[in-house]
Amino acid sequence: MAKAIIVAAPHSGSGKTLVTLGLLRALRNRGVKVASFKAGPDYIDPQFHAAASGRECINLDLWAMGKDHCAWLLETHSKDAEIAIIEGVMGLFDGPEGAPGSTADLAAALGLPVLLVIDVAHQAQSVAALVEGFRKFRKDVEISGLFLNRVKSDRHAALLQEAIRPSGIPIMGEMRQVDSLSLPSRHLGLVQAIENQSLEMTLESAASGVARETKLDTFFDIARNSANHLLSGHFSLPPLGQSIAIARDEAFSFAYPHILNGWRAMGAELSFFSPLADDAPESSAAAIYLPGGYPELHAGRLAANTRFMEGLRQFAGLIYGECGGYMVLGESLTDASGTAHPMVDLLPLETSFKDRKLHLGYRQLMPENAPWSMPLRGHEFHYATIVREGDGDRVFDAATANSRALAKMGLRRGKVMGSFAHVISVAP
Repeated sequence: MAKAIIVAAPHSGSGKTLVTLGLLRALRNRGVKVASFKAGPDYIDPQFHAAASGRECINLDLWAMGKDHCAWLLETHSKDAEIAIIEGVMGLFDGPEGAPGSTADLAAALGLPVLLVIDVAHQAQSVAALVEGFRKFRKDVEISGLFLNRVKSDRHAALLQEAIRPSGIPIMGEMRQVDSLSLPSRHLGLVQAIENQSLEMTLESAASGVARETKLDTFFDIARNSANHLLSGHFSLPPLGQSIAIARDEAFSFAYPHILNGWRAMGAELSFFSPLADDAPESSAAAIYLPGGYPELHAGRLAANTRFMEGLRQFAGLIYGECGGYMVLGESLTDASGTAHPMVDLLPLETSFKDRKLHLGYRQLMPENAPWSMPLRGHEFHYATIVREGDGDRVFDAATANSRALAKMGLRRGKVMGSFAHVISVAP
């Protein structure tokens, strides 16, 4: 198994994603086989990781998966790599309320070192207090290196280095403010990698900015093997059927690689189709999976795609939709301008983005009328509101990460079902 390191930051917006992408591409450009991972339930950042490294990025979610599942995924996905880079989520110590799941918790559980990315644009000697506080906050979390982002000048760099020296934590690299690129964003996060026309230029610029002030070989010195080693594991979510047709394009891109890989490993045959291209799902499949994504941005186009719509309506097997996929299975979807678009009309559901409301958080899920019977863990992250729900069986009994009961989630009619929950894993 490759040695690994976790890239974290004091807070969101510090530049850890850009630094991670720069490191991945810079190492790849040097011929290094690098594997990447993303802490937490994020769907979008892993798309950028994959573009930077040239290989699939896997999520490691300690709350949803548990330590053993995370360790198994880390080991199996990085066994042919020379180094693994794990991008953290939010600030180093931020996580679900009342439950382990922060980047720090993941680092402690796997016994991995942390590279702390600090945005130093508006500080000089004060950085020493920040470093000291993060170094001492948890004894089971080792900050093995620092990366200074948005350094303004040589003079600024010298002040920062002098202030940090007494901590004994090495500065592994720097990115100058002129090299600190930005990635466009929208609701739910960054604009998807598949939609970013200048992505390759951005990745090469990030790699150049990182490499200019960084000795890449030093990362191999502080990275280390996980403290947990699992040669086998049985953590996969059971497949929806022996053959599964999966929607995949700019409107339906929120499918976890670890789930799809698990289905393949359990013998399921996967095929893919594009609703935006008006593809119909494979009619011979046993099940259809409509993952989440951004159908609200393409609602008019989806409504006009009759081959896609009729393919769903005439399908005889199981159909399962998550979040965006769930909304498309309903009667109508109203976009941000207030225009209502007819959807597949297989579930009695009307949703809207006209009056947005954030729904965000981890979910403990107990299946009631779902394709699975065991306790699951997932998350909810959307701005849609439910305008109307008709009669139907509920899919999940739900609770928050700290076990606060929530309203039952989802709808099922016959073989058609879905909910706003994104399933991450069988509960640990």
